[in-house]
Amino acid sequence: MAGDQPLPGEEPVPEKADEAAVWETPDIYGAYPRLTEDQTARLAEHGQRRTMAPNDVLIREGERCETFFVVLSGTVAVVEDYGTPEEHVLRVHGPGRFIGELGLLYGQVAFYTAVAREPGEVLVVALDRLRHLVSQDPTIGDIVLRACLCRRAQLVGQGAGFRIIGSRYSPDTRRLREFAVRNRLPHRWIDLETDDEAEELLRRFGVGPAETPLVIWRDTTLLRNPSNAELARLIGLPSLPAGNRHGDLLIVGSGPAGLAAAVYAASEGLSTTVVEAMASGGQAGTTSRIENLLGFPSGISGAELTERAVLQADKFGARISLPLEATGLHPKDEDHYVVAFADGSEIAARAVVLAMGARYRRLQVPGIERLEGTSVHYSATVYEAQQCRTDPVAVVGGGNSAGQAVLFLAGYAPKVQLLVRGASLEANMSRYLVDQVAGHPRVEVMLHTEVTEVIGQKVLEELDVVDNRTGEHRRLAVRSLFVFTGADPHTEWLAGSIALDSRGFVLTGPEAQEACAYPEAWHGRGRSCMTLETSLPGVFAVGDVRSGSVKRVASAAGEGAMAIHFVHRHLGHSAAPGTTGTSAVAGHSDVSPRIRHKESAWLA
Repeated sequence: MAGDQPLPGEEPVPEKADEAAVWETPDIYGAYPRLTEDQTARLAEHGQRRTMAPNDVLIREGERCETFFVVLSGTVAVVEDYGTPEEHVLRVHGPGRFIGELGLLYGQVAFYTAVAREPGEVLVVALDRLRHLVSQDPTIGDIVLRACLCRRAQLVGQGAGFRIIGSRYSPDTRRLREFAVRNRLPHRWIDLETDDEAEELLRRFGVGPAETPLVIWRDTTLLRNPSNAELARLIGLPSLPAGNRHGDLLIVGSGPAGLAAAVYAASEGLSTTVVEAMASGGQAGTTSRIENLLGFPSGISGAELTERAVLQADKFGARISLPLEATGLHPKDEDHYVVAFADGSEIAARAVVLAMGARYRRLQVPGIERLEGTSVHYSATVYEAQQCRTDPVAVVGGGNSAGQAVLFLAGYAPKVQLLVRGASLEANMSRYLVDQVAGHPRVEVMLHTEVTEVIGQKVLEELDVVDNRTGEHRRLAVRSLFVFTGADPHTEWLAGSIALDSRGFVLTGPEAQEACAYPEAWHGRGRSCMTLETSLPGVFAVGDVRSGSVKRVASAAGEGAMAIHFVHRHLGHSAAPGTTGTSAVAGHSDVSPRIRHKESAWLA
């Protein structure tokens, strides 16, 4: 980072900043772009200049940041554990660069401290003004968002942020790690079983192994076996304000289907709330690269697609809250439904969209349970991939998710073995993925192959696999196993409320009306069940949770958007005269809402 010459790959530096540029961190994958003079001038119209002296703190770790900084002169260091013996510099930025990462846009607390390294001047832009400008200027918006996404990925990869101390055998440790990974929260896991640092930290905080897992941040905050909700509040993940538990539309789930529904509903004036039990993006959010999504010829990661959709929904005023796990659904009156949650709260809405997606099916073989979360994984993100740089890994599955995971992991691991129980990849995998998987030099495809046993006490050592044609067994020496063998819907909480198919997926359309346990629910409505409507009028199902849906990101997003058309039709049938949000013309198929004032600062 330091030196007497500019670092390799560093871009040209504006005049009067040559000396400062010597100390800059080089731009990597667009994470540290330099704004042009014109872009800086645009931002300057919305901010103020401020001088900075050495050691002036601009952003403090653990505190919410509501200000966007652009370096005009001098340098700013991004530091972790500032003011402690463990303090170390992560980045250094000079003139033309801005300070901040994804948490800045979401109102999360900062995972670092930004401190002036050399005297100079910064441009200070209030966050609400930045959001307004980003919504009006797509060029600046794209630069800021892409850089923030890249910076979050780098923080994640470096193990910055809070620490989770716990045993790999602890279900609560696995729960906290999964929540942090799925929400892309910078953190580091310290294994109680193997990491010497764990014992030192336990002594420092005066706690015993029985009290783990622990969450420690900045050596000042300690949580003993916190719930997911407690961890979310510590970091500043979005939650619903007290009160205000009524609205036009409640969306349960925030994968591509739920987020698409939120964007279209909120942009058309419906009071919209989105609740999510685990993490925005659903399974798509964990996908390393989606290459067959319309409009993204070079592909897009699931994380980037998710973050863009979340920001877009927020831009139009949709309220998003997590983690909030739904536990029940029932009618409140003729025009409202109530969804109950595990924390005892409830939300009432005039219409409900179910978009919970589905969860990857766990592999049921001897020895696997004790290694889940350590050597056996049900997603392939940068966290898991970094553990695979020196050892071979195996992937089980024959669909697109498995193919995408194989290609992603092949960029890290020396060898990836794809285990497919069927006779070919073409049966369930897209052609473009089949070609890439088959042609990759570090990928071996093993057809007609099933896992029969997972071998290893603390880490995976071998897999016992069988050829399902010949019955011949063999051992594979791999250190990680990634499982993508289909998915089951998360609909247990809906049993008895709406009609489900034999596998637990939600029935919609004519099938739902035929299976309806309460035929009286349709009496007097003057219409049949609409295409995406469930057996309850005004409750819709979209994406992977819907029976018969196409398990693709594009189709899920399309169903989410289409559902809002049907929501308008439903509200048009059921709305009482003078009700806010929709026209009450019964039977009209093109009902549009009365546009309300947008509450989001993005549209200030």
